[in-house]
Amino acid sequence: MSDDPSDAYAPRPHRAGHPAARPSWAASGEHLPEEAALPSAPGHHKDLRILRRAHRRQRRVATLTALGYFTLFLILSARSPSFMTEPVTGGLSTGMVLGLVQLPVTWLAILLFEYTAGRYVDPLARRMRQRNALLAERETGL
Repeated sequence: MSDDPSDAYAPRPHRAGHPAARPSWAASGEHLPEEAALPSAPGHHKDLRILRRAHRRQRRVATLTALGYFTLFLILSARSPSFMTEPVTGGLSTGMVLGLVQLPVTWLAILLFEYTAGRYVDPLARRMRQRNALLAERETGL
């Protein structure tokens, strides 16, 4: 045994170039037909970054919608109580109306979250799941 630990920190070979890391169809030398080729897509890590970014944006928009309105209500209550106590219609004050509007704003934030999930995040996740299933199917040779 050597006291030199430099080989313990040697860079490991990249797995993609390792023969055991190749899918079974690639190891056999068999070529895929053009119609069976995987859709061109960025790498797996880039896909995950895109998915995380879309989900993060979705959470931020929905959270800022609900919390932004609530914060606005609190600031108006603390900074301008005279505005909040002004009567509007039917004996309700401005503060009561703004307080009652918080529930629909929360529903709006939920609907916004669901809309952006269905429109942007879910299709990204579905594509990644299908591509991973296709890769796993091809690796096992089924």
